[in-house]
Amino acid sequence: MIIEMIVQDEVEAMQAEAYGANRLELVSAISEGGLTPSYGTIKRVLKSTHLPVQIMIRPHSNGFVYRDFDWEVMKEDISIIKELGGTGIVFGALNSDGSIDEQLLEKVIKHASGLDITFHRAFDEVTSQQEAYKTLTQYKYEIKRILTSGGKASCADATKELKWLVEQSRLTGGPAILPGSGLSPENIATVHQQVDAKEYHFGSGVRLEKSFHHGFSEDAIKQIRRTLEGTN
Repeated sequence: MIIEMIVQDEVEAMQAEAYGANRLELVSAISEGGLTPSYGTIKRVLKSTHLPVQIMIRPHSNGFVYRDFDWEVMKEDISIIKELGGTGIVFGALNSDGSIDEQLLEKVIKHASGLDITFHRAFDEVTSQQEAYKTLTQYKYEIKRILTSGGKASCADATKELKWLVEQSRLTGGPAILPGSGLSPENIATVHQQVDAKEYHFGSGVRLEKSFHHGFSEDAIKQIRRTLEGTN
Protein backbone atom coordinates (compact mmCIF):
# COMPACT_ATOMS: atom_id res chain seq x y z
CA MET A 1 0.00 0.00 0.00
CA ILE A 2 1.43 3.37 -1.04
CA ILE A 3 0.69 6.53 0.89
CA GLU A 4 1.57 9.68 -1.05
CA MET A 5 1.66 13.00 0.78
CA ILE A 6 1.77 16.60 -0.45
CA VAL A 7 4.82 18.55 0.72
CA GLN A 8 5.83 22.17 0.19
CA ASP A 9 9.47 22.25 1.33
CA GLU A 10 12.37 20.21 2.67
CA VAL A 11 11.19 20.33 6.29
CA GLU A 12 7.87 18.81 5.32
CA ALA A 13 9.61 16.25 3.11
CA MET A 14 11.76 15.03 5.98
CA GLN A 15 8.80 14.96 8.35
CA ALA A 16 6.62 13.06 5.88
CA GLU A 17 9.33 10.45 5.38
CA ALA A 18 9.86 10.09 9.14
CA TYR A 19 6.14 9.62 9.71
CA GLY A 20 5.70 6.88 7.12
CA ALA A 21 4.96 8.33 3.69
CA ASN A 22 5.97 6.18 0.73
CA ARG A 23 6.01 8.89 -1.92
CA LEU A 24 5.83 12.69 -2.00
CA GLU A 25 4.16 15.21 -4.27
CA LEU A 26 6.09 18.49 -4.19
CA VAL A 27 4.13 21.64 -4.96
CA SER A 28 4.15 25.37 -4.33
CA ALA A 29 1.12 27.68 -3.99
CA ILE A 30 -1.16 25.03 -2.57
CA SER A 31 -3.87 27.67 -2.19
CA GLU A 32 -3.89 27.83 -6.00
CA GLY A 33 -4.24 24.08 -6.29
CA GLY A 34 -0.49 23.48 -6.53
CA LEU A 35 2.03 25.05 -8.92
CA THR A 36 5.60 24.28 -9.99
CA PRO A 37 7.98 24.80 -7.05
CA SER A 38 11.10 26.93 -7.34
CA TYR A 39 14.53 25.69 -8.40
CA GLY A 40 15.84 26.08 -4.86
CA THR A 41 12.94 24.21 -3.32
CA ILE A 42 13.25 21.33 -5.76
CA LYS A 43 16.98 21.05 -5.19
CA ARG A 44 16.74 21.06 -1.41
CA VAL A 45 13.81 18.65 -1.23
CA LEU A 46 15.53 16.14 -3.51
CA LYS A 47 18.57 16.26 -1.21
CA SER A 48 16.49 15.94 1.97
CA THR A 49 14.65 12.66 1.34
CA HIS A 50 15.18 9.15 0.06
CA LEU A 51 11.55 8.89 -1.05
CA PRO A 52 10.34 9.21 -4.65
CA VAL A 53 9.29 12.82 -5.29
CA GLN A 54 6.68 13.69 -7.91
CA ILE A 55 7.21 17.37 -8.79
CA MET A 56 4.31 19.48 -10.00
CA ILE A 57 4.58 20.90 -13.52
CA ARG A 58 1.93 23.60 -13.62
CA PRO A 59 2.97 27.15 -14.57
CA HIS A 60 -0.23 28.90 -13.50
CA SER A 61 -3.63 28.30 -11.96
CA ASN A 62 -5.71 29.64 -14.86
CA GLY A 63 -7.16 26.28 -15.78
CA PHE A 64 -5.54 23.39 -17.64
CA VAL A 65 -5.72 24.63 -21.22
CA TYR A 66 -2.21 25.74 -22.11
CA ARG A 67 -0.76 27.96 -24.81
CA ASP A 68 2.52 27.54 -26.68
CA PHE A 69 4.46 29.80 -24.34
CA ASP A 70 3.15 27.80 -21.35
CA TRP A 71 4.72 24.73 -22.92
CA GLU A 72 8.04 26.55 -23.28
CA VAL A 73 7.97 27.31 -19.54
CA MET A 74 7.07 23.73 -18.66
CA LYS A 75 9.80 22.40 -20.92
CA GLU A 76 12.39 24.48 -19.07
CA ASP A 77 11.05 23.30 -15.71
CA ILE A 78 11.23 19.66 -16.76
CA SER A 79 14.81 20.16 -17.96
CA ILE A 80 15.76 21.64 -14.58
CA ILE A 81 14.15 18.74 -12.72
CA LYS A 82 16.16 16.26 -14.76
CA GLU A 83 19.36 18.23 -14.20
CA LEU A 84 18.73 18.20 -10.44
CA GLY A 85 18.27 14.44 -10.42
CA GLY A 86 14.49 14.41 -10.11
CA THR A 87 12.73 11.18 -11.04
CA GLY A 88 9.08 12.13 -11.35
CA ILE A 89 6.65 14.83 -12.42
CA VAL A 90 2.95 15.56 -12.03
CA PHE A 91 1.27 17.01 -15.11
CA GLY A 92 -2.08 17.36 -16.82
CA ALA A 93 -3.49 19.31 -19.77
CA LEU A 94 -6.89 19.62 -21.44
CA ASN A 95 -8.34 20.91 -24.67
CA SER A 96 -11.03 23.58 -24.53
CA ASP A 97 -13.68 20.88 -25.13
CA GLY A 98 -12.73 19.05 -21.94
CA SER A 99 -10.77 16.25 -23.60
CA ILE A 100 -7.16 15.30 -22.92
CA ASP A 101 -4.66 17.49 -24.78
CA GLU A 102 -2.77 14.64 -26.41
CA GLN A 103 -0.60 16.93 -28.51
CA LEU A 104 0.87 18.62 -25.44
CA LEU A 105 0.92 15.38 -23.48
CA GLU A 106 3.08 13.76 -26.14
CA LYS A 107 5.49 16.69 -26.02
CA VAL A 108 5.78 16.34 -22.25
CA ILE A 109 6.27 12.58 -22.44
CA LYS A 110 9.04 12.97 -25.02
CA HIS A 111 10.83 15.73 -23.12
CA ALA A 112 10.40 13.99 -19.77
CA SER A 113 11.70 10.66 -21.07
CA GLY A 114 12.84 8.51 -18.18
CA LEU A 115 10.72 10.30 -15.59
CA ASP A 116 7.79 8.79 -13.71
CA ILE A 117 4.65 10.72 -14.75
CA THR A 118 1.45 11.23 -12.77
CA PHE A 119 -1.48 12.77 -14.63
CA HIS A 120 -2.96 15.16 -12.10
CA ARG A 121 -6.45 16.34 -11.18
CA ALA A 122 -7.02 18.04 -14.50
CA PHE A 123 -8.58 14.60 -14.97
CA ASP A 124 -11.41 15.73 -12.66
CA GLU A 125 -12.39 18.46 -15.12
CA VAL A 126 -12.69 16.36 -18.26
CA THR A 127 -16.04 16.03 -20.01
CA SER A 128 -16.00 12.24 -19.66
CA GLN A 129 -13.69 10.36 -17.31
CA GLN A 130 -14.45 7.13 -19.13
CA GLU A 131 -13.25 8.55 -22.44
CA ALA A 132 -10.33 10.33 -20.77
CA TYR A 133 -9.20 7.10 -19.14
CA LYS A 134 -9.30 5.31 -22.50
CA THR A 135 -7.16 8.08 -23.94
CA LEU A 136 -4.59 7.92 -21.16
CA THR A 137 -4.43 4.13 -21.39
CA GLN A 138 -2.78 4.63 -24.78
CA TYR A 139 0.15 6.13 -22.84
CA LYS A 140 0.22 3.52 -20.06
CA TYR A 141 3.94 2.90 -20.42
CA GLU A 142 4.72 6.56 -19.76
CA ILE A 143 1.89 7.65 -17.45
CA LYS A 144 2.07 5.50 -14.35
CA ARG A 145 -0.95 6.82 -12.48
CA ILE A 146 -3.85 9.29 -12.46
CA LEU A 147 -4.51 11.46 -9.43
CA THR A 148 -8.28 11.90 -9.19
CA SER A 149 -11.21 12.42 -6.88
CA GLY A 150 -13.55 10.74 -9.33
CA GLY A 151 -14.73 14.06 -10.71
CA LYS A 152 -16.14 15.28 -7.41
CA ALA A 153 -14.83 17.54 -4.65
CA SER A 154 -14.02 14.64 -2.34
CA CYS A 155 -13.17 11.00 -2.90
CA ALA A 156 -15.77 10.12 -0.28
CA ASP A 157 -18.45 11.42 -2.67
CA ALA A 158 -17.15 9.50 -5.68
CA THR A 159 -16.52 5.95 -4.54
CA LYS A 160 -18.54 4.45 -7.41
CA GLU A 161 -16.63 6.48 -9.99
CA LEU A 162 -13.28 5.65 -8.41
CA LYS A 163 -14.14 1.96 -8.16
CA TRP A 164 -14.93 1.91 -11.89
CA LEU A 165 -11.60 3.54 -12.67
CA VAL A 166 -9.69 1.10 -10.44
CA GLU A 167 -11.42 -1.81 -12.18
CA GLN A 168 -10.53 -0.38 -15.60
CA SER A 169 -6.92 -0.08 -14.54
CA ARG A 170 -6.84 -3.74 -13.56
CA LEU A 171 -8.67 -4.90 -16.67
CA THR A 172 -6.64 -2.89 -19.17
CA GLY A 173 -3.27 -2.60 -17.45
CA GLY A 174 -3.67 1.15 -17.82
CA PRO A 175 -2.45 3.84 -15.44
CA ALA A 176 -3.04 3.12 -11.76
CA ILE A 177 -5.68 5.15 -9.97
CA LEU A 178 -4.45 7.38 -7.14
CA PRO A 179 -7.50 8.63 -5.22
CA GLY A 180 -6.90 12.05 -3.69
CA SER A 181 -8.88 14.97 -2.24
CA GLY A 182 -10.74 14.97 1.04
CA LEU A 183 -9.13 11.80 2.37
CA SER A 184 -8.57 11.63 6.13
CA PRO A 185 -8.23 9.15 9.00
CA GLU A 186 -11.98 9.46 9.48
CA ASN A 187 -13.03 8.29 6.00
CA ILE A 188 -10.16 6.26 4.57
CA ALA A 189 -11.53 2.93 5.82
CA THR A 190 -14.87 3.44 4.07
CA VAL A 191 -13.28 4.79 0.89
CA HIS A 192 -10.75 1.97 0.69
CA GLN A 193 -13.38 -0.69 1.36
CA GLN A 194 -15.45 0.60 -1.55
CA VAL A 195 -12.68 1.62 -3.97
CA ASP A 196 -9.88 -0.87 -3.22
CA ALA A 197 -7.04 1.17 -4.70
CA LYS A 198 -3.39 0.31 -4.06
CA GLU A 199 -2.26 3.87 -3.39
CA TYR A 200 -3.81 6.98 -1.86
CA HIS A 201 -2.93 10.68 -1.88
CA PHE A 202 -3.22 12.85 1.23
CA GLY A 203 -3.12 16.60 1.72
CA SER A 204 -4.61 18.61 4.56
CA GLY A 205 -6.26 15.51 6.03
CA VAL A 206 -2.96 14.38 7.56
CA ARG A 207 -1.97 17.78 8.95
CA LEU A 208 -2.41 19.38 12.32
CA GLU A 209 -5.72 21.26 12.40
CA LYS A 210 -6.20 19.94 8.84
CA SER A 211 -4.37 22.98 7.51
CA PHE A 212 -1.44 23.39 5.12
CA HIS A 213 -0.25 26.15 7.44
CA HIS A 214 0.77 23.41 9.90
CA GLY A 215 2.96 20.34 9.83
CA PHE A 216 1.91 16.72 9.67
CA SER A 217 0.01 14.85 12.36
CA GLU A 218 1.98 11.72 13.18
CA ASP A 219 -1.08 10.22 14.85
CA ALA A 220 -3.23 10.77 11.76
CA ILE A 221 -0.68 9.11 9.50
CA LYS A 222 -0.27 6.16 11.87
CA GLN A 223 -4.04 5.71 12.01
CA ILE A 224 -4.26 5.71 8.21
CA ARG A 225 -1.41 3.22 7.94
CA ARG A 226 -3.06 0.89 10.48
CA THR A 227 -6.38 1.15 8.67
CA LEU A 228 -4.97 0.40 5.24
CA GLU A 229 -2.73 -2.42 6.42
CA GLY A 230 -5.60 -3.91 8.39
CA THR A 231 -7.91 -4.03 5.38
CA ASN A 232 -5.49 -5.77 3.02
